[in-house]
Amino acid sequence: MAVNNKWTATVASIWIQCTSGSLYTFSFYSSSLKSSQHYDQSTLDTISVFKDFGANSGVLSGLLYTAVASPSNPVTFGGIKGGPWMVLLVGSIQCFLGYLLMWLSVIGAIHRPPVPAMCVFMLLAAHGVTFLNTANVVTAVVNFPNHSGTIVGIMKGFLGLSGAILLQVYQTVFSTEPTKYILMLALFPLLNTLLFMCTVRTYQTNEVDEKKHLNGLSLLSIIVAAYLFLVIIIEQVVKLILPARIVVFVVLIMLLASPLYIAVKARSTENVAETNRLLENNPNNLDLHEECNKNLVQAVCTVNFWCLFFTTAAGMGTGLATVNNLAQVGESYGYTSFETSTLVSLWSIWNFVGRFGAGYVSDHFLYTKKWARPVFIAITLGLMSVGHCVIASGFRGALYVGSVLVGVFYGSQWSLMPTIASEIFGVLHFGTIFNTITIAGPIGSYVISVKVIGNLYDREAAREGGEYCSGTHCFRLSFVIMAFVTFLGFVIAMGLFLKTRRFYEQNVLRRDRNSI
Repeated sequence: MAVNNKWTATVASIWIQCTSGSLYTFSFYSSSLKSSQHYDQSTLDTISVFKDFGANSGVLSGLLYTAVASPSNPVTFGGIKGGPWMVLLVGSIQCFLGYLLMWLSVIGAIHRPPVPAMCVFMLLAAHGVTFLNTANVVTAVVNFPNHSGTIVGIMKGFLGLSGAILLQVYQTVFSTEPTKYILMLALFPLLNTLLFMCTVRTYQTNEVDEKKHLNGLSLLSIIVAAYLFLVIIIEQVVKLILPARIVVFVVLIMLLASPLYIAVKARSTENVAETNRLLENNPNNLDLHEECNKNLVQAVCTVNFWCLFFTTAAGMGTGLATVNNLAQVGESYGYTSFETSTLVSLWSIWNFVGRFGAGYVSDHFLYTKKWARPVFIAITLGLMSVGHCVIASGFRGALYVGSVLVGVFYGSQWSLMPTIASEIFGVLHFGTIFNTITIAGPIGSYVISVKVIGNLYDREAAREGGEYCSGTHCFRLSFVIMAFVTFLGFVIAMGLFLKTRRFYEQNVLRRDRNSI
């Protein structure tokens, strides 16, 4: 059995994704950052904005992937063959430097750097994550072109779970020292990426049982999510002693190691209909994805690009604004700190459900019912609008129900948009194009958070004669506006669906029939 194949490449990508979600844990170590540097809340929020922009500005990672790892344009450097590993290496080094400088600032080795410098540290760490994500997602789409929705859902799903995974590692090893957690974020993802990055490579194989084994990986991801969900709930009720934490951690490691079993099984029982040579050695043997073959400039000149851009601004923008203000919304609505912390902890689970579920379900309906994938962006944005309305209603328990709806369908955008971009524009410049579209997320979040939520909240607080607002009226209008924005996104997505329906019938579905 060959060790180097697309199944082991997929497992390596999954393991790298499992340690790439440091940005989802910002609220965990932000208190140490705030107290050590004597920041006020607005300064801390400014640093958080740089985190969001860094995490959603992956154009450079896409350009680098195209330059050194594109299957149609393999390169060598001093006799060393290029590939996704180069993108992973650059990303891990950025993350390391960003978090290391942050940690040195917190412990006082760097004496209170200016706020702009700390913003740069945060931007560097967040920007590095885009390189890791781009390398893993683009490689996965190239390796599984006929099941792109499912594989993107798996990759994005494990990224969504990675925040909870990193916290489990920290709580088992370091207990209650957030300062050491920042150092862990500098070292752990770097070492993990260095260990597995050379295994992440592009292949061109069409296997009869491919979907069956991807379903196995999907099931394992659901099991990991369910396990983490259970652990989070238990931790909210009882304090786990060290032996119990060690048992919880060992079980988690065993679950995360289990995808390797799927990879071994896939290669030992494979029934290959047609196996082509490694893409790196056969650049001319491209699949039908390349029929679109638009670059970034060509893509930006299309209506399809801007439809995806605006739906991303609506879906990801309002989703980011919701999670960034979730704790304060809970406080205004009268929830206890215990209840709001539970909501924040569970956000990663709902995020995973959306990321994985949207990719898997859209694949199923595309190939069985011939539903063009953009219809699922419309469906999820429509339901996300309902979620914002539920939160705006303010009835008891509305924040629980609304945060589930918004969290799930926000996560859905992270698997649907990249998959649709690869199908409409091709995979040659896929990394650059989908990362450009992703910039719409923080732009939308900034407009909604600062121009809408911030101004409306301050106005309501001023009416009460203080800095804080208490009651369901504090955020009601903000969530009504977000519901309207996501409804507009729904309308645009329906237009994209109608516009691309014939394209999907003539190109995407034909590619699938020809490749089996």
